[in-house]
Amino acid sequence: MNVTIIGAGNMGRGIGTRAVAGGHSVTFVDANPEVAEKTAADVKAAAKNGAKVSTASLGDAVLGDVVVMAVWYGTNIEIAKQLGTKLAGKVVVDIANPLNSTYDGLATAPDSSSAEDLAKAIANGAKVVKAFNTTYAGTLLAGEVAGQKLDVFIAGDDADAKAKVTQIVTDGGMRAVDAGPLSRARQIEAMQLLHIVTQGTLGTNWGSAIKIIS
Repeated sequence: MNVTIIGAGNMGRGIGTRAVAGGHSVTFVDANPEVAEKTAADVKAAAKNGAKVSTASLGDAVLGDVVVMAVWYGTNIEIAKQLGTKLAGKVVVDIANPLNSTYDGLATAPDSSSAEDLAKAIANGAKVVKAFNTTYAGTLLAGEVAGQKLDVFIAGDDADAKAKVTQIVTDGGMRAVDAGPLSRARQIEAMQLLHIVTQGTLGTNWGSAIKIIS
């Protein structure tokens, strides 16, 4: 698949690394072209099976099958509105954790989530999937923590859209966990809030992972 990653920061780099390692081509889009070029250059080293890495501006980008919004909550909605009908028919992955200004709670309403807010703002025909919000950037670069594959919790209302994201996850050497409909993003985002606020207690310096073991 062709994947467009909007946001070439640490999370964009991590997700892009796993995508190209699984043989999927990636185009990075960032407000700072130099950042996009640097990230693309870094990610190319992980590319396998003919995966290509490129950059584009938001206005000129030919969007891929899957569009990853690797940006903050609020910015994801602004970009979706800016792209408008270009997102129609696309699988749009929301990775945002909607933290409040004091980083001790969620900014979303109790009956919503970042992913659901994005879905309300996005063009008709776009299929929003929640994924990658519980995986820290550094762990994505490695694809594992303590020898264990990363679990990527996925929520969405469209089975085909979730299947595409699942393929990117599994091809990149991680484990996809289907959490159910898009409304489950509420619990996934709340779970990551706990993961974030316990970093000091754990002393893992953003190198931990949430994993279900059976």
